[in-house]
Amino acid sequence: MIYKQISENHKQNIKQLALLIDPDKFSDEQMRSLSEILERVTPDLLLVGGSLVSTDTFTFIEQLKKHINLPVVLYPGSSTQYASNVDAILFLSLLSGRNSEYLISHHVASAPLIKANNTEVISTGYLLIDGGCTTSVQYISQTQPIPANKNDIAIATALAGQFLGMKLIYMDAGSGAIQPIPANMISAVKHQLDIPLMIGGGLNTAAKVKDACSAGADIIVIGNAFEKDLSLIEEFSDIVRSFNQ
Repeated sequence: MIYKQISENHKQNIKQLALLIDPDKFSDEQMRSLSEILERVTPDLLLVGGSLVSTDTFTFIEQLKKHINLPVVLYPGSSTQYASNVDAILFLSLLSGRNSEYLISHHVASAPLIKANNTEVISTGYLLIDGGCTTSVQYISQTQPIPANKNDIAIATALAGQFLGMKLIYMDAGSGAIQPIPANMISAVKHQLDIPLMIGGGLNTAAKVKDACSAGADIIVIGNAFEKDLSLIEEFSDIVRSFNQ
């Protein structure tokens, strides 16, 4: 079980690295290059998905698994992205917004398929944080992000997710964010939570990854940055692992 691994690492204060692959932005050549890199360094989680995906998810994952021998966790932007060949799914509820489509409607649409295929479900409270620009998730979901200086709102929203029974809180500044989530917000939310905290968006330099880890992130999500430079995986992995020594 993938969540069992996440939970056990969380209990032992072991930080984890997740790679997020957008099927629309990842080529066959990049798959082959990534496969070579993963012979030297292995991320803890491999996420596939995005806010808007036009590529057939099932086919993409099928091809990905030919190159990479890792479990695949779906990071779905909508119920249409569900694929029966994923190993687990982040069952994301956009708690920071008030659009019922992303709070529950897509979940209702995909639940029977998930049950029929016995896919592992990781219920995840998703908080969109202002990263300094309008991101795809903000535009597609038609929701406003939590202001980056409103720690109290972020704390209350994350706690609400925990009290609702979520297994994981994912705070995200969004793909291509100008600024990552402030360290003081990560620290404030981490201090209040009893469940793992995942942080993503705008983590495109070693310094930003280190700051997020120092602030208390349990799982670091890298997407946009490694799409542009696959070699960053090794550098960022070394940083995350350094906190576990």
